[in-house]
Amino acid sequence: MASALEVVPLLVVGFEAYARHKVEHEAAWQRTYHWPFMFFSAVLFWNLVGAGLFGFLINPPIALYYMQGLNTTANHGHAALFGVYGMLGMGLTLYCMRGLTDVALWNQRWLRTAFWSLNIGIAMMTFLSLLPQGVLQTYASIEHGYAYARSAEFIHSPLMQALVWARVPGDVVFSVGVVAFAWFMFRAFMPDKGQTPRAEALLTRCAPCVVLRSRRAASSRDRSAAIAAKWAYRTEAWVLAVWTGRTKAFERSLSAS
Repeated sequence: MASALEVVPLLVVGFEAYARHKVEHEAAWQRTYHWPFMFFSAVLFWNLVGAGLFGFLINPPIALYYMQGLNTTANHGHAALFGVYGMLGMGLTLYCMRGLTDVALWNQRWLRTAFWSLNIGIAMMTFLSLLPQGVLQTYASIEHGYAYARSAEFIHSPLMQALVWARVPGDVVFSVGVVAFAWFMFRAFMPDKGQTPRAEALLTRCAPCVVLRSRRAASSRDRSAAIAAKWAYRTEAWVLAVWTGRTKAFERSLSAS
């Protein structure tokens, strides 16, 4: 029963997310956090609905006697597992990608499609198929016994089979989100050559800094440490160039410096 109190800290976190949403447009750098926090907001929603509401639905002792192991459990599992931990993982992935890719080159359309398709797909799975099946099984369990609610006779009844097929639209929408997110990730790491002006400008600015830091390292009294620092700085910049696909531009900028 104590798990029902899970909604209390979620409300506090929700208020914090809402307060942050109101100020995210005040500075340009804050916009890079928009989509990570959108996925984190989805975590709050599915934690409240999937883990909180659907989880509490099957946790009271009287509910456990009639519901445990029916589609009410699968309904809770789908909404809580991917709705919470899936969205959390994707939000953390996007948070890390800010440092691995150029946020200015992110395809907002694909990311928006992925976010809404994934969330709408989960909602369609749960509310159009799994939850109605679980409610019907619970009613059958109360009226005719738990064994009947899990029997082939009931599971393969026309109404239950229709609800099984009712899950297909949600699966299709969810699959669209998966494909959109995968394509977004691929394009974020492999941008078109004509779409990297910011990356090239970043490398152009970075090259003189690398030269300056290398020269400062060379003036160090410890010669071995100076050489190590020099190549560490150049390696750091080279990794940046490889990630952005602008190695030739970096070499030109480095030689010009």
